[in-house]
Order: sequence, then structure tokens, then C-alpha cells
Amino acid sequence: MNFVSLNMKHIFQFLAIILLFTNCQSLDNASTDLLNNANPELKDGWINMVVEIPSGSIEKWEVNKQTGQIEPDSLEGKPRIIKYLGYPGNYGFIPQTLLPKEQGGDGDPLDVLAIGEAVKRGSILRCKIVGVLKLKDTGEQDDKLIAIAENSPLKTINSLAELRTNYPGILKIIETWFTNYKGKGRMVSEGYAGVEVASKIIQASINAFK
Repeated sequence: MNFVSLNMKHIFQFLAIILLFTNCQSLDNASTDLLNNANPELKDGWINMVVEIPSGSIEKWEVNKQTGQIEPDSLEGKPRIIKYLGYPGNYGFIPQTLLPKEQGGDGDPLDVLAIGEAVKRGSILRCKIVGVLKLKDTGEQDDKLIAIAENSPLKTINSLAELRTNYPGILKIIETWFTNYKGKGRMVSEGYAGVEVASKIIQASINAFK
């Protein structure tokens, strides 16, 4: 009996230490400036993205450009909920990027949709860029980079052409989603462009941020 009690005591102590460590990790992550402190570009076409909205979610969250924290978006004082199907991939931004309003952008970091399994909000997800969906949001440039998440079953895909050939319908689903999730007529698609165009957009947005 004493042996069992001793083991249980050690187990509870171990769990308490784990819980304390987890809470400390959460506090550290919560205090991180995800916009300014994360590295945007990696080698060979891979980038880091910060996940604002996990795949399948309808809750709209976005980065606070003053603090670099991920916060709930609101509309007329109420939490903003997407009145459509959930996001078709992990949605977020590339850190240390900007689409300047004076250049026709929306003044926000560069958006990314990463195809893959849903990950936790605030995660930094390694992705491979395969192209870009060119969009206008009430006249403002609002491009959405299309990426394949490192944890995705599609991680061998390197281009939009490969995506179309091997996984028919995905690009059409994404384009349909983005041109309808804010309501009819709000978002206008100008079609897809490949990795070369996407890379130029990324570099221009990194330069604009600097």
C-alpha cells in the first residue's frame, strides 16, 4: 500500500511539473511578436507562415500590427465569424512582409493559404510556395499565396501544374471559396500565377516591410 502511495505521489509531482512547463511555454508563445521576430524566408522555395486561422475554422483571427499578437477579429463590436464553409487550409501570413496601400495593397502582411492538416493557431508552419491566387478586395490588391504545408500528404507537389494534374479540383475549390466567403461580388479573382510570380511578390513585400 505504501509502495502504491509513493508511486502515485511521484506521478502527481511529475504531472505538476509538466503542467507548469506547458503553461510557461504558452506564456512565452503569447508574448512573442509573431510579425517582427519570425524569419520569413527559408531555402529552396520554403517559407515560414504564422497561422492565424486553422484549416476548417470559421472564426476570424488576425495579427495585431502593433503588438505582433494573434487576436480575434471583430465587426461592429462582435467576434467575426465566416458565414460560409470553413477555411480550406491553414490561413495566415508571412512574417516581416507588407502589401503597402500606396502600391495598391491592403496595408497588411502577405497572406498565405497552406494546404495540409489543421495546426494550432499561432503556430509557425514551414511551407512550400507553389503559386499565388491574384485577388482584388473592393479594388485593393489582396493576393493569397498558395502553399503546401510540410505536414501535408501533398508535400511532394512543387507547382500549380502538378497540383492540377495530381489533385484535380483543389485550385477550383480554393478560388471558389475566396471569391464567396465575404459575400457575392466582394472578392474578384484575377486567376492564378506560378512560383516565379509568387516569389517576386514575396520579395517585394519583404522589401516594403523593411
